[in-house]
Amino acid sequence: IIYLLCRLKGVQILVGSQSKGIKRILSFAGRYRGLLTFARCLSGISALFIIGPFICVYFAARELIAVFLGDQLNGQALLNWGLFALGLELVGVALYFLALLSSHIVAFHIQKNLQMAALKHLAHMPIGYFNAHPSGKLRKIIDENSFQTETFIAHQLPDLTGAQVTLIAGICFMIIFDWRIGVPLIILYGMAFYLQSSLMGKNSAEFMRIYQDAQETMNHEAVEYIRGIAVVKVFGQTVKSFAKFHSAIETYKKYALAYTMSCKKGMVAFNAIVNSSFLVLVPIGLLVGFTTPTLRDFIQSFLFYVIFSPACAVMLNKIMYMTSYKMQAEESMRRIDMILTSEQQPEPAIPQYPDTYEVAFEDVTFAYDNTDHPAVSHLTFMAKAGAITALVGHSGSGKSTAASLIPRFYDVQDGAVKIGGVDIREIPQGDLMKMVAFVFQDPKLFKDSLLENIRAGRPLATREEVLKAAHLAQCDDILKKLPNGIDTIIGSQGVYLSGGETQRISIARAILKDAPIVVLDEATAYADPENEHQIQKAFDGLIKNKTVIMIAHRLSTVQDADQILVMKNGAIVESGTHSDLIKLQGEYAKMWDNYNKTVQWHIES
Repeated sequence: IIYLLCRLKGVQILVGSQSKGIKRILSFAGRYRGLLTFARCLSGISALFIIGPFICVYFAARELIAVFLGDQLNGQALLNWGLFALGLELVGVALYFLALLSSHIVAFHIQKNLQMAALKHLAHMPIGYFNAHPSGKLRKIIDENSFQTETFIAHQLPDLTGAQVTLIAGICFMIIFDWRIGVPLIILYGMAFYLQSSLMGKNSAEFMRIYQDAQETMNHEAVEYIRGIAVVKVFGQTVKSFAKFHSAIETYKKYALAYTMSCKKGMVAFNAIVNSSFLVLVPIGLLVGFTTPTLRDFIQSFLFYVIFSPACAVMLNKIMYMTSYKMQAEESMRRIDMILTSEQQPEPAIPQYPDTYEVAFEDVTFAYDNTDHPAVSHLTFMAKAGAITALVGHSGSGKSTAASLIPRFYDVQDGAVKIGGVDIREIPQGDLMKMVAFVFQDPKLFKDSLLENIRAGRPLATREEVLKAAHLAQCDDILKKLPNGIDTIIGSQGVYLSGGETQRISIARAILKDAPIVVLDEATAYADPENEHQIQKAFDGLIKNKTVIMIAHRLSTVQDADQILVMKNGAIVESGTHSDLIKLQGEYAKMWDNYNKTVQWHIES
């Protein structure tokens, strides 16, 4: 009945809610929120039952003391108090078990809902967001922080309720049995509680934020370090060469130690006070003893505080640690909210769709976050449908940035990128991604079969369509040498592909997607001569009758482009065909001359 009444108070997930801290965490409990209230009630009731054995021990001790004062031993009374203590303990443990069972159900749902909400939100973020928020950092925020909230809700929150109930009940008992002894002890514990609250104040919360920042940075740098182990081995570099990783570890150590040392004095004082109850109890007991009419009354009152005051000290310690866990959970929720409140790319209210697929940049300016100069500035050009437009220039000239604006990896600050005369911001993101196929210089393959890796371009494609795309991408020799052909799983049992072979698989994926716009970003950058020849042949099957934007450092790959745009400092400085630009004797001609000199280099014996 209690559970059903509590469940009626459940609320739905409020993504974007203005609530903070624990209230914000509980907003993700959904219809199970009432079950948490039920769990806390059970924990509080179980705490009262678990206090019971202390009272039983006290009354049993009174029976024993009565014997020393001349009364006859009442064995039956001792047995009854013992059995009563056992019964109260068993009931308390059973209620506590049910409380934790209920709180775990809620906690698991909160953890699941937090992770799902974060992942769903990330699914609608622009791809450029993930350059500024790398995988190691996001994994730490989503996995570890949601786990911290789960731990707090499942364990610490019910325990905190139980500890608070125990402490309040203990204070009541202290006043009821003999207020003259109880009040000084309550004042002592009040001093300890004040120190406890000062330990968990704003400064500690700020330290917790900085500490977790350092932990996230270290997590990210660790991922980058692991990814770079191959470079370390090839070039004989040491761990120290990874300055960022080393710096992240040192920063983490610095703040972990700083947080610990900041709590040192307060923690020592708290423990000294909370464990010094007998320093107060003994002198106060002696004073009260002189004013108590009979020795029996004094001993019976004093005995209660001897038995019960250590339990109150334990509860204060529990509350302190629970408060620390609460602070961690609140900071974890704040970090997850950094994802949930990050601005998603807006979807158009009235979607528009192009009839043709030429790509136009109209006075486009774009700057990355935290930079003081634009990556591209007042960029204007037209990439015609069915033609190849090449972007060339030195590193940092803005080529890749311009290409990344076409599928809205980022949104421009000024100007517009249009497809078929329609601003890409007016095209639904899902439909826009279907219009553009990307081939990166460093493609990634899933640890799955080649069939599924290629099928990622069009998940509903048939096996025959996948095989045709692989054939057009010049992958026949790759499939022939693998043990299970196109069903071979990459990354298992020592099956790996070279960089050029991986590139051809990614081209097959793009061919299967059959998007009208193709962006090639340094697609032959890491290919050996044999693979480069195969990749160039694969391009024929990919770019036929498509709008192609090609980025290349190897100028030999863009000689036949219908239009070559030479970029410098985020702007176009020259444009035309290869022959036109050579005759111009400008920036492109210099690049062409330098390129020819490099390809003629050879080592003499």
